[in-house]
Amino acid sequence: METLRVTPLIDHTLLRADASREDIERLCTEARQYGFAAVCVNGCWVELAAWRLEETDIKVATVVGFPLGACDPDVKRFETETAIEHGAHEIDMVINLAWLKAREDRKLFREIRDVVEAAEGRTVKVILETALLNEEEKRLGCELAKGAGARFVKTSTGFGPGGATVEDVRLLREAVGPHFGVKASGGIRNLGSARALVRAGANRIGTSSGVLIAQEEAREAGEGSEPGQQPAEPNPEEEE
Repeated sequence: METLRVTPLIDHTLLRADASREDIERLCTEARQYGFAAVCVNGCWVELAAWRLEETDIKVATVVGFPLGACDPDVKRFETETAIEHGAHEIDMVINLAWLKAREDRKLFREIRDVVEAAEGRTVKVILETALLNEEEKRLGCELAKGAGARFVKTSTGFGPGGATVEDVRLLREAVGPHFGVKASGGIRNLGSARALVRAGANRIGTSSGVLIAQEEAREAGEGSEPGQQPAEPNPEEEE
């Protein structure tokens, strides 16, 4: 049986408030070395990351409305417009959880749609913060994300009360169907947990432990395997 490769599915993430320019440059160097799908950085670092990853296939993702999702929708739209102007390929937006719990469907749909429109065809991932939601709310979030034109749902910010679980990823995959993105993020620190989440239905893994996971996978493959030499698995929901 063919071994399931996780490394090409990783969004190599650094969202610490005290991350330095040198930290972001190192993140981009590691992404190139190991062949990750993307780097995920705060908005102030998008321009630097886009420059460092120029002429590669590695995407630059950034977060919007992060980490609480409680800012005005116009702020999220402006953040998105600025990120795209600076070179972002993907937007990971946190939705307004209070609106989701209150069943403010129209407000939520418009909020997501505004970000999708501002992204101008780039991939938008909708962060649900699943640890704060019940099953019905998770399914509603998936329905709104799909209807508003996003391309992924995502489990967590990594700053909430819990991270990705196999059960939540299975639920999200069931809710969105086979041809939509599911990103697992939050608390993913080793190859075993990352693989379990991919088997449950995730086609992206957001983690700050990408290097450790890639090194573990390379060791498992044997010393003849060079990290970053194999292309990422195709994702039909990605932009062309």
